[in-house]
Amino acid sequence: MHTTQLTDQCNRLMVLLRTPRVRSTLTYTTLALGLLLFFFSLGHDGTYTSPLFSSSSSSSAPPSPFIIKSPKNPHEKLQQQYGDLSLPDAPFVSWPLARLCQDDTAWVPGLVFMCNNNSGGIGNIRNFILTCLRYAIEAGATGFVLPTIETRSKADLAQLFGGQRPFDYFFDTQHFLHGLRDACPSLTVYDRIEDVPNLEVKKPEPLLPKEMGERAGCDYRDLNRHTDAFRRTLHAWVTDSAAKFNLPPMSELYPRVVQPVWGVQWEWPVAKDGAEYTNSVGGLLRFREDILELGKGIVNVMRKRSAGTAAKTGTFAGIHLRTESDALDFWPTFDTQASQFVQSVNDKGYAWVYLATGNTTEAAKLRHKFDAAQKDDNKKTNENKDKDENKVQILTKSQLLKDQPRLLQMLQSMTWDQQALIDYIVLVSCDYFLGVSPSSFSMTIAAKRHLAADGIYTRPLKINDQGDARSRLVGDYSHYWDDWLFMYDALWP
Repeated sequence: MHTTQLTDQCNRLMVLLRTPRVRSTLTYTTLALGLLLFFFSLGHDGTYTSPLFSSSSSSSAPPSPFIIKSPKNPHEKLQQQYGDLSLPDAPFVSWPLARLCQDDTAWVPGLVFMCNNNSGGIGNIRNFILTCLRYAIEAGATGFVLPTIETRSKADLAQLFGGQRPFDYFFDTQHFLHGLRDACPSLTVYDRIEDVPNLEVKKPEPLLPKEMGERAGCDYRDLNRHTDAFRRTLHAWVTDSAAKFNLPPMSELYPRVVQPVWGVQWEWPVAKDGAEYTNSVGGLLRFREDILELGKGIVNVMRKRSAGTAAKTGTFAGIHLRTESDALDFWPTFDTQASQFVQSVNDKGYAWVYLATGNTTEAAKLRHKFDAAQKDDNKKTNENKDKDENKVQILTKSQLLKDQPRLLQMLQSMTWDQQALIDYIVLVSCDYFLGVSPSSFSMTIAAKRHLAADGIYTRPLKINDQGDARSRLVGDYSHYWDDWLFMYDALWP
């Protein structure tokens, strides 16, 4: 279409806009849409082919320059760009965090965050640190104390406060420091609270983020739906408390250290930050190198053991059986977990299973469930498959390392929670994962594995008992609050 024709079409649109009858029957939204359709239909040579204003259109017209075609294999392209972010040693993609720190944050001298109120398993601790860090950035803190790790009692696994260990009890400290400093250079990291300059009282002030925003009528377990009010309310609280206790205004010379209370790990609605930040920030918390070495070593042993089987050669499923003494009473029972684990493994055709559990008695019971299911299947098909080589092989980390003395010694030197990190690495790496909802351990693994789809651009894991193509979590998905489904909306993969 020539320039004069384009001008005529624009004039016709303007006439429509000035016509009272049209204004009374068409909304401004409709007219705006018409304008967008008009300009978006222009080809790279100015050709306009919309049937709205033309009686005929050419099928050979060039495509619109506004249409961006997807690559033939977008998954492969994203894998090449970022690596597989579902892996336990995936690279840290720093630009989403850097964008948040550089573009969206006004930094406040003297405000320091501390994140030592974490406890429990790796799912809880990991999410607490990442949520606490997110609150710190939102507040504009210019200081961040390197978190310590709260350990559980050896005598009672349900006792979560057994003493604190340094950050490298779980994580690679240098990886965390380099990633955070590169992305957020305005945020200074201190090894200990004692290292904060000019701090007179070496004790953090407790912080309840949910109370810093009017959330009337919400369930107490609800996420912090008013995070946009957090910064403003926090700084008003700092100012008011300084006046109340006759303290000087907060500054580098008079810093204030605050620490969120236990429980904030399930507060921040991660969808607010977009898929890029949500799916990449967890890469800051990489396990320390010896833990990664041991976990990957067990994965290699498991793959070698399964390589000679007829079904799914070299592949294996992973199961997290959550029936230890600290399991909550409303979680799925052993029988519920076992029956669905057996069904899923058999349906998928896996002959080898890696089992993560802290209870050897329950592990033996699960093996019996698999054996019983196979015998029932043999009776139905009149086949004799009672030989050991035809059974589903279920192995734990200790069993896999019987012939690996160096790795076995490494494993035995670790605490109960550190050994759980080994299970985490193997389960993230297996070919199909079965876990339990609402165990934060299982949920974190499933969410991490879900990143194999499209990395940082992955959509959230759907909350249902079918999971995705890589994972399934057994549980009750009927009630958002009582079944703790709200945790999925606050989980950093």
